[in-house]
Amino acid sequence: MNIVTTQPVSFGRPHRQGMDDPRLERAFARIADSDLRHGNAIALLRDSRENYPAWLEAIREAKDVIHFENFIVADDETGRAFADALIERARAGVRVRVLYDWLGSTFRALPGYWRRLREAGVETRVFNPPRLTDPFWVRRNHRKLITVDGRIGFVSGLCISDSWIGKNGSEPWRDTGLSVEGPLVADLDATFAESWVLAGMKPIPKSELPDADDIPQAGSVAARVISGEPGMFRTYRVDQFIAATAQRNLWLTDAYFVATTSYVQALGEAARDGVDVRILVPGSSDVPALQPVVRAGYRSLIEAGIRVYEWNGSMLHAKTAVSDGRWARIGSTNLNIASWATNWELDVVVEDTAFAEAMEAMYLEDLANATEIVPGWQSRRRQARNMRSRRGLRPKKKGGVRRLAAGALALSSTVGKAVGSRSLTATEAGSVAIIGFALLALAALIMFVPVLVVAPVVIVLAWLALALLIRAFRLKRRVRLRRRKLALRRKLAQIKAHESPPGE
Repeated sequence: MNIVTTQPVSFGRPHRQGMDDPRLERAFARIADSDLRHGNAIALLRDSRENYPAWLEAIREAKDVIHFENFIVADDETGRAFADALIERARAGVRVRVLYDWLGSTFRALPGYWRRLREAGVETRVFNPPRLTDPFWVRRNHRKLITVDGRIGFVSGLCISDSWIGKNGSEPWRDTGLSVEGPLVADLDATFAESWVLAGMKPIPKSELPDADDIPQAGSVAARVISGEPGMFRTYRVDQFIAATAQRNLWLTDAYFVATTSYVQALGEAARDGVDVRILVPGSSDVPALQPVVRAGYRSLIEAGIRVYEWNGSMLHAKTAVSDGRWARIGSTNLNIASWATNWELDVVVEDTAFAEAMEAMYLEDLANATEIVPGWQSRRRQARNMRSRRGLRPKKKGGVRRLAAGALALSSTVGKAVGSRSLTATEAGSVAIIGFALLALAALIMFVPVLVVAPVVIVLAWLALALLIRAFRLKRRVRLRRRKLALRRKLAQIKAHESPPGE
């Protein structure tokens, strides 16, 4: 595999870190359910040309243990390059553990690929395959993580596939990752250990998991790990918190943006308060059916003062955020309910001014290859009215004039940007038409071939019913076994009491 390498931007020099107010820091820690780790060196890695070479180099230098977790591992040139590197280390005596998601990888890498790894001594495990007793197998392990020797770790949005390097004339997918050296690596290893157990494996011995206190400081960057789990909403709470506390700017990049109403409202409130809120999304998606849904939501964003851009290149797969020149998030979490609520996700939040500045510079470079969706005159009028009404409620508030001016400036900047832009009305019309035709086709399908719609519902309901019945049977069996054990203990106690000498 030919991978073009470039020099990543790394950070380890002293800069203003963390939040100025200790109360905000404590609130952030509670919301994220994660401690802030100081003393890290973090490198910003852009696209496969910086991520893949760094990953492979770390793997080839491994001496003790490699933990490798990803949603998609494909049996193609890229996947085989990583397989070769992992196999070589396993044969050299390194403990190699690989965890891949069933839905993401099974149809991209057939059993022969995994058999080759296992025969070489690599411990492989598939995450959450379909089981009769688990109708909720749609919950996926969407994490992208590598750690090596408790020394270095990588977190990103990149999977293992030729899509990220570009093949047969196609452009590489746009994505972002980072590398970490320092105490934070211990938290990354801990998240892998949790996934390993959830996949049905024995717990990893504590001796093979590093302690953050034992890892020497590698720099001066502060960061924390956000470990997303089904039903926990950790990253969602963090995203809401940042939207509520942003003061200058909040720039988002997302691959599958279908946000909740409350999150869109939080972004809109920030924009109305003078914060420069921008969202960069794909112009064309690897999930074509999702694109009309994403575009149909542009109007509520733009009329709230949020600037929306579509990437002009191939698939934009990055999931990043940067705010106020000091806070950044990179990882696997998309801004949609599946990532926030049902998947296992992994992100790193970096609180460092130099890193955030580099993220902002990268964002502006991306915007140079993007098209802004701009409102028509009616939307601009509604947008301006919304801005005036919000500001008119608080004319005497301290800083209100400054924020009003900032909001007006952001609005004029949005309206005035005509080069590389596309009308919101034209974009929305096409998306609404596609959704309308899709609903019409679904209605026709239900009318003329109802079995195609009813059958999946019946299957899901039957699956759920069987799973519940099996669980009930297992619970009753557990109760019976517990009662038998208690009865046996009583009987043994009685026998022991009868056999005891009278004077004892």
